[in-house]
Amino acid sequence: MSHTSQLTSIPKYAIIVAGGSGTRMGAVVPKQFLLLNGLPVLMHTLLAFYNSPSKPGLILVLPTAYHEYWVELCKKHHFEIPHQLVGGGETRFHSVKNGLDLISSDEKSLIAIQDAVRPLTNAQIIDEAYQSAAVHGNGVVAVKSRDSIRQLKTDTSVALTRDEIYLVQTPQTFQSAQLKKAYEQEYNSSFTDDASVVEATGVNIHLVNGSYQNIKITFPEDIAIVELLMRQAD
Repeated sequence: MSHTSQLTSIPKYAIIVAGGSGTRMGAVVPKQFLLLNGLPVLMHTLLAFYNSPSKPGLILVLPTAYHEYWVELCKKHHFEIPHQLVGGGETRFHSVKNGLDLISSDEKSLIAIQDAVRPLTNAQIIDEAYQSAAVHGNGVVAVKSRDSIRQLKTDTSVALTRDEIYLVQTPQTFQSAQLKKAYEQEYNSSFTDDASVVEATGVNIHLVNGSYQNIKITFPEDIAIVELLMRQAD
C-alpha cells in the first residue's frame, strides 16, 4: 500500500486550540475573534483544515465563557463548517487534553494540534504533517531561524549555530496512541507545546518544513501583515 493510500485510510482529526480559561470578555476582543478580511481569524484557521485534502474531523477548544459568543459569530457569518466545540482548560496542556477526550482511544488515528491564531497554514503543510505522523509517529512543523541567535547565561551571551536552530510552529501532528499516552502525564511547566509533552515520554520528534508565512497572530500589526499575504495569494 502506498503512503498516500495508507494515509487516506487512517481517520484524522485536528484540535484547534483557542486560548485558556483565564481569558475573560473585556473591552479588547481576543485575537482569535479579530476580523481578517471580514472573517474572524479562527474561522480562517478552521477553513484551512476543512479545505485541505486530509479533511480531518474538527475539534475547537474554546474557553466556555466564549461559547455563546462563538455560536453568535457563526450565525452572523453563516459559518456552517462541521466542528465539535469543547471547553478550554487552565493551561494549553489541559485544553489539548479536553480536545483529546473527544477522540476514541480504540481508534487508531492521526491528530493535529493547531494554534487558533495561525490562519495561513497551507494545505501542503497540513498534509505533510499528517504524512510524517503516519510514517514516523509524529510530524512537527518548524522553520530554520533566519536570524543570528545568542543564548544568555548568567550575564554572558553565547552565539549558537543558526543552522541548528528551528522555530517551531503548528500543526504538530501525532499518532493517537503516542499523543494520548503523553497526555496521561502530570502537567509540568516545562511543557511549552505538544512536541515537548510527547518528547517527555522518550519519543523522538520529527520536524516537517513549515513556512515563514505561517504566522501566529500575536500583535495587532500581525493582522495587517496576514491580510497583505492573503491578498498576494489571491
